[in-house]
Amino acid sequence: MNPSGHFGGLAEIGGAPIIIVEGEQNKSRLTGLEARKANIQACLDVANMIKTSFGPRGLDKIITTKDGDLVVSNDGAIILKHLPISHECAKLFVDLSRSQDMQIGDGTTGIVILAGALLEQALELLDMKIHPIKIADGFDFAATVAIDWLHAHHAAVELASETQLLQVAKTSLCSKIISAKADLFADMCVRAVLGVADVARRDCCLDLISVECKPGGSLEESLMVNGIALDKEFSHSQMPKTVNDARIALLCCPFEPPKPKTKHKLEISSAAAYDALAEQEAAYFSNMVQRVAESGATVVICQWGFDDEANHLLLKAGIPAVRWVSGKELEMISLATGAQLVARFEDLSAERLGRAQTVREVSVGTEDQRMVLIEGCPTQKAVSILICGSNRSVADEAKRSVHDAICTVRNLVVNPAVVPGGCASEIACSLAVSAAVPSQVSHRQFAVQAFADALLKLPQQLAANAGFQGFQVATAARAAQLQLQDSSIGIDCSSGEPRSMSAAGVFESLDSKVHQILLATQIVKMVLRIDDVIECDKSQQLR
Repeated sequence: MNPSGHFGGLAEIGGAPIIIVEGEQNKSRLTGLEARKANIQACLDVANMIKTSFGPRGLDKIITTKDGDLVVSNDGAIILKHLPISHECAKLFVDLSRSQDMQIGDGTTGIVILAGALLEQALELLDMKIHPIKIADGFDFAATVAIDWLHAHHAAVELASETQLLQVAKTSLCSKIISAKADLFADMCVRAVLGVADVARRDCCLDLISVECKPGGSLEESLMVNGIALDKEFSHSQMPKTVNDARIALLCCPFEPPKPKTKHKLEISSAAAYDALAEQEAAYFSNMVQRVAESGATVVICQWGFDDEANHLLLKAGIPAVRWVSGKELEMISLATGAQLVARFEDLSAERLGRAQTVREVSVGTEDQRMVLIEGCPTQKAVSILICGSNRSVADEAKRSVHDAICTVRNLVVNPAVVPGGCASEIACSLAVSAAVPSQVSHRQFAVQAFADALLKLPQQLAANAGFQGFQVATAARAAQLQLQDSSIGIDCSSGEPRSMSAAGVFESLDSKVHQILLATQIVKMVLRIDDVIECDKSQQLR
């Protein structure tokens, strides 16, 4: 019994009242087919919102964030990340796109469109009174057929040759804001990944690739540094701007006098006492700088700040220094240069210094922003890409685009297998799933065929975004595959005609396609299994 003296949600079992849901009258509830349709419609609204951003001719969205910043992007994960979505099932699509972005890096829009197409087909099957579990089972079987076909017809990539890696990177970049400079950035991405990858172990740690962006300048001014690019400048404007054959000291201790760990109070009663205190402080700084000089260090990189006196002494000693460097950046510098982190000045020695051919401060962009570049590192376990853009929005979107391309190339190092792009794989998988329909019985045939039809929504949307009749172009490509028995025929977004994507050099990662089909099918099955939506009254929750 609730405080008001009323029972909420009662069931009579043997005459005894049982409370099932407390305060049921204060809750909004949808059940059965009504709940499924409401959930599907919410997900379709999300998919329809970003479908025009799909493909190389996809359009951008401009979003104002909660902080008032403007975001211009056609990346599905970025768009959904900044949308104020409140519906529970619609949030699943946000998580779906985020998962694709985190694990694969590319295909964030396509996976949402595929999931939306599957739900649209499922809605028609629900209207035909087909049970949602049978629909889910049919989709699961069709996804297995499509994935098996992809595994059986993929092409292997020879990592020793960069040609196919460049083709895959350019395919990823062709739908981005930097598509006009796809050759430049694709080459950077491939060289960056191969520079840090362990090809023998099929492993690549993306933490070793740093991507920095600076507003000002043009995209052509972007460059790749075989080393580390720090978004910092030397601590004093008169320090040398270039150091050759640098010996680098990495400090995680500040250039400051020691401080007691407990509260303290120091009283100075005379001028002589003050002078003695100043001399003692100067001695601390002189000792610190002297230890640095005696170790043979020619560049100091510190995790913490400098006192002005210490900065002045470093300038007099001719030792350039960088301060307020993050722990992650220090680790990258340590890996690249071989330097060891030093926690106390007493531990600093020549054996703990790192090496680099050049450490230099450069001006970037048109706003006189400065960065410190550490180049020619002996171990070469870290790479940096410096991106320039005409403004902050362009630079940020270019950075996101490069990240996607880097992830795509990384996937090929882990699993060197590709499939044709231009939605050729989706069309071929649709044909394979349609061929498997007769093997199913009863209502599962409808679900399997619906999955095949949903796969064709991707080439239709690709053609529509390029300015052509989506259904006609997709149908023509499907007919060409059947007639020529060539599964590499996809859609040429320039002419709208069927074309061999293998001959055109348009490839995508096998892992990306498999991941899209798997995740989209799982999310759709999850939505179909929901038959009850209970939303509590927030005012009741607060009480």
